[in-house]
Amino acid sequence: IVASNFAEVLLAKQGHSAPVGINFLEKIQLPTLPSLYGAMLAGVNYILIGAGIPKAIPRVLDLLADGRSVSLRLDVQGAAPDDVFTTTFDPAAFRGSAAPMLTRPNFLAIVASDTLASMLARKAGGRVDGFVIEGSTAGGHNAPPRGRTPLSPAGEPVYSDRDIPDLQAFRDLGLPFWLAGSYGHPGRLAHALRLGAAGVQVGTAFAYCEESGLDADLKSKILARSISGIARVFTDPVASPTGFPFKLVQLENTLSEEALYQRRSRVCDLGYLRHAYKKPDGTVGWRCPAEPVDDYVRKGGNVAETTGRRCLCNALAADIGLGQVQSDGEVELPLVTSGDDVATVASFLAPGATSYSAADVIQTLLG
Repeated sequence: IVASNFAEVLLAKQGHSAPVGINFLEKIQLPTLPSLYGAMLAGVNYILIGAGIPKAIPRVLDLLADGRSVSLRLDVQGAAPDDVFTTTFDPAAFRGSAAPMLTRPNFLAIVASDTLASMLARKAGGRVDGFVIEGSTAGGHNAPPRGRTPLSPAGEPVYSDRDIPDLQAFRDLGLPFWLAGSYGHPGRLAHALRLGAAGVQVGTAFAYCEESGLDADLKSKILARSISGIARVFTDPVASPTGFPFKLVQLENTLSEEALYQRRSRVCDLGYLRHAYKKPDGTVGWRCPAEPVDDYVRKGGNVAETTGRRCLCNALAADIGLGQVQSDGEVELPLVTSGDDVATVASFLAPGATSYSAADVIQTLLG
């Protein structure tokens, strides 16, 4: 894990002098500490973490920069209030000698509310350097709507004014913030700057550019749908094993098709989104609502939690051309996630073109 994160950041820093950041999910806790250390060894400039409450991370970064041992509390389902499960990483033990002093990267928390941002700014164990504020139209995982809101007639979560963050509260914190969710359009960067933001986060526009790692055939099909005006995402409330709403591009021959999802043989062989749970003997076990139903129930899981769950681990690997071939010969299918801007992503295409570059996106956003 240390080596892979080191390599990823080192390669990203080649050929330029701009800062490089790396994004982790707070919910994926087991590899977090060695991942942070590997990225820091390569000189990563920013650590970004969302999909949870990354309250402990700023202090962890301080300690790793000093070459000191770090621990992180592990969320374990079924644990008693006085149970404490932790993961630990010691740079000196890893190296077999005293660990060097490293530059502490900036830490940005990815949040959906000013309440969470305020808590992190006040109560995190170390320095929080800013926030990325993700709205409900951003791709990937979304924060659930506030309150017990019913689903829309189409079966999607319904967001309201309660889910719009109070930007004045962010400005009052005095820390830089970036806005995310439908900011991949001309004029939106300037609008964000007028609101006091340091900039914007754009994902969908870059996901379909020539340089992205997304499978070329998938990019071509989705761009064609965008050109035709039929590209859309469905915010699925149950697809992700994490329990967070997850945006799915509706596309043939992917697991967004219900028949293909039902036909797939359930397997959990990558396990990135597994949950830790307390076993009857007090030790930690691992289960996932997207694994074979009988396995999940045998491990104490509620069968109702398995309904509609997609194996994002295998599907997202297939999105970049690394879909596994299972022992029975079944080839894992992709499942593409995007923000709502997938509907208009074809606007980056020049007349008659079938692809566009990252530079085209930047030129359009800055124009």
